[in-house]
Amino acid sequence: MRNVYTIGETVLDILLKENQPFTAKAGGASLNAAVTLGRLGIPVRFIGEYGLDEVGNFIDNFLKTNNVSTDYVYRYYDGKSALALAFLNEYNDASYDFYKIYPQKRLDIEFPSLQQDDIVLFGSFYAITPEVRKKLIRFIEEAKKKKAIVIYDPNFRKQHLHELPSVKGMIQENIALSSIVRGSHEDFSFIYGARNADEAYKNFGDKPPCMLYTSSTKGVFLRTPTFSAQYEVQRIDTKSTIGAGDNFNAGIVYSLIKNNLGHKDIPNMTADQWKELATTAIEFATHVCQRYDNYIAKDFAENYKLS
Repeated sequence: MRNVYTIGETVLDILLKENQPFTAKAGGASLNAAVTLGRLGIPVRFIGEYGLDEVGNFIDNFLKTNNVSTDYVYRYYDGKSALALAFLNEYNDASYDFYKIYPQKRLDIEFPSLQQDDIVLFGSFYAITPEVRKKLIRFIEEAKKKKAIVIYDPNFRKQHLHELPSVKGMIQENIALSSIVRGSHEDFSFIYGARNADEAYKNFGDKPPCMLYTSSTKGVFLRTPTFSAQYEVQRIDTKSTIGAGDNFNAGIVYSLIKNNLGHKDIPNMTADQWKELATTAIEFATHVCQRYDNYIAKDFAENYKLS
């Protein structure tokens, strides 16, 4: 089975409801996706960083016990593992406060060698952070050169809007290097002022990648250079939306591997193939929204494991 690499920030998510903390989970968008893939038995390697402290030890052990390789994690001593306070509102949507004390040297690792049809998932503000950008983008450029499948999730939050003028070019570069871009209505509203999937897709350039645009209860919208589609989502009672998009991304990766779809297949996927991919991704996200964990449950994963 080919390899999957997820790249991103690591945090300890501390969840609060009515201003009272009630649980803590290893978090970070790409980490959440990696844990779900690990529970599905897919070879996945997390590329990221966390401290040589108790929080870092907790995260490291959690990843390993969920079948996620930490061979490409940079562990530092002159800083602290990042914390995120996630405040859930009456709709169980989260707003965040972050606490980060990073070392001067960042992501000090040797990146892995890639093969054709490996899958690389990256995104969030980590993908446009100046301290790691140079190393990260070299790896993404190498992935594109080697014909790996690159999946990008901008995951651009409101608190970074004041930085948009200085980072928008990097977001556009990430999109141009990708095979598939998955973003939410909020992402593209903040980045482009887009009101819908069509307005967002117009900003992708002359040779756009495929786009999956998630819009909460309104559904999921697919845009490719050759056709468009829309997929409905189930209305549910939500406990937490923290890992919804991350597990949607994991569902994309899972479906590509399950159906043996490689780099050359992405531009030629049929309507039925896209429908199966989107439906699976929606199922993963829906399941996670009904939990306080950021990843699919182990018993849920048993129903999807590949032989």
